[in-house]
Amino acid sequence: MPLRFPSSITIVDVAARDGIQSFPRAVDTATKVALVDRLSETGLPVIEVTGFAHPRVIPNLADAEEVCARITRKPGVVYRGLVPNARGAERGIKTELDELLGLITVSAAYNKKNQNMTLEQGVEEAIKTFRVVEMSGKRWVMALGMSLWCPYEGKIPQERVLSILGQFRNAGMRRFYLAGSLGMEDPRHVSELFGRALDAYPDIEIGFHVHNLAGSGLANVLAAIDAGAAFVEGAICGVGGGIAMPHTIASVGNLATEDIVHMLNEMGIETGVDTAEIAAAARDCAKLLGIEAGSHTAHVGTRADVMEGAKKAPREHPV
Repeated sequence: MPLRFPSSITIVDVAARDGIQSFPRAVDTATKVALVDRLSETGLPVIEVTGFAHPRVIPNLADAEEVCARITRKPGVVYRGLVPNARGAERGIKTELDELLGLITVSAAYNKKNQNMTLEQGVEEAIKTFRVVEMSGKRWVMALGMSLWCPYEGKIPQERVLSILGQFRNAGMRRFYLAGSLGMEDPRHVSELFGRALDAYPDIEIGFHVHNLAGSGLANVLAAIDAGAAFVEGAICGVGGGIAMPHTIASVGNLATEDIVHMLNEMGIETGVDTAEIAAAARDCAKLLGIEAGSHTAHVGTRADVMEGAKKAPREHPV
């Protein structure tokens, strides 16, 4: 049976929040603003700017309000912030952000480590947070982190994910994303979970937040899209990842936005983002952050780049 692909899909970049929050060193406010502004030039429709966690918990995002105030907003771009609890939501609704993001991790063990809550408490807090945002009139999306595989629990039962989705749907939420928060999930599991979720709740929209620890990120993207995912989330340069991971896990985080865009554009799935432009942005953002871009696209380029290189320096003695 052939895979089913949409004519277009929305791409979200989360580097300025999910990337910066776990960055190995402090990033100054001006650099964060420059990062968001450079991403705004690419045509990306949604950019996650920051998060409103307590500064003691995530010190790298302590300047959330200042970043929001200083970015140059581009018309048509949705600027989003993470609000992990009701207190964070009270801060977030006072900014000019368009969309706020709630968070629960479906792994009970990880939820306890990441938010110091049981799953039941996490669901209750997420709904409370949603009510604060709902009253403000801002857009809302609910993240179900660690919804596929967890280093502490292994494979997450799909029934648990569906149950939590149902509780949130019954509370009035309609937009979600499922996060492969580590990147150890496989395409078959991704396909099954997205398919079951959309069969059970056909009136909701679900996106896929992708990590790439096992190197199967792009395959998982295809599985999610085939099953009905409405949007895909990556991070420029592949920066970022979880902050409550076992210390033995390698430093591989989000799937690079530029690799997602490149693949989908080549497949004829409209992203609204030019591949050459997002590759250039990745190189610029890498310089801003003082890192090397962790993507194929930033290093190798597009098909056109490879063909141009072949013209300039053809191999004279093939092996």
